[in-house]
Amino acid sequence: MEIDTLLKNTSRSLYLSVQVLPKRIQPAFGIAYLLCRYADTIADTELLPSQRRYYWVDRFAQIVRQQDPTDEKQLISEISGKSENPYEEALIKNLPPCLNAFNQLENSYKPFILEVVQSVCEGMKIDLSYFSDMLPDTPKAFATDEDLAHYCRLMGGKPGRFWSQLIYHTTAIPLEEEKFYELGEHIGDSLQIVNILRDLPKDLRLGRCYFPQTDLNAQHLTTAQLTDGAYSPRFEPIKQKWIQWGKQKLSEGKTYYSLLPKTQPRIRTSVAWPMLWTADTFFKLSQETELLNSNKRVKIPRSTIYRTMLATPAILLSNTLFSNWLDKKLEKLP
Repeated sequence: MEIDTLLKNTSRSLYLSVQVLPKRIQPAFGIAYLLCRYADTIADTELLPSQRRYYWVDRFAQIVRQQDPTDEKQLISEISGKSENPYEEALIKNLPPCLNAFNQLENSYKPFILEVVQSVCEGMKIDLSYFSDMLPDTPKAFATDEDLAHYCRLMGGKPGRFWSQLIYHTTAIPLEEEKFYELGEHIGDSLQIVNILRDLPKDLRLGRCYFPQTDLNAQHLTTAQLTDGAYSPRFEPIKQKWIQWGKQKLSEGKTYYSLLPKTQPRIRTSVAWPMLWTADTFFKLSQETELLNSNKRVKIPRSTIYRTMLATPAILLSNTLFSNWLDKKLEKLP
């Protein structure tokens, strides 16, 4: 199966952003995404006990780096064959082509990819160790705000840094390198907290509560109560707190966007779309009164995605228009 087909079948809306990237960096971003997605598939497989999943996630960055065929075959054999998702099953079996595509990339991109794969694997190791063998009716919570912020940095901020590294090394950015990367990390943090809020019922069923025990204590909530949709009103202050945390991070996207040259419309588009759609998702989350209800799924409609795409030409020419549009979306949040 072609790498582009794997990417299209596994990345959903992200695929749209990848397609508008400059052709030079599309392959690097696509391969990085697929490798991180592969690690995620290892972490989530029900075919292996958590200790064995931890073993493979811990080794995965090394597998990418060293590419030992024996390790590759053993990994594929242990996690393939029973996935209900045919696209995921295709990804599992196509690890060697993904690694071969990695080998064909420009050498300057490879350290960035290895770094982001390692960071995401560190986040997954937290899932497999801290939340190891928890039961759905008694999920375990992170202890503090710092634990959740650190997790968001590994799973979202570091991919945001990777995206920024690709941009910085192909585009003239009028800002010190590390400061630009920090802005990218903050945007990535906001994208990750959106995912955590949106996936809360599903994560609870896996025994994972990413929201800190200190927040739950303040609302006199237990993790077991979070598995009951009737407690959604009691969870509301926690939800709003972390929406505000994400909002503050995402607002830095205005500065980030203004640093992107107007002569690079593809890069500006690929950055604008995820930020605007994240703001839309924050609003949907803020309005959802039954977030703990497992039958609810917070998702922006396709019409919103299409409206954003249609308005793209205007914001490509004006940093002010983009900033005003993002501000307008964020100001709707409570």
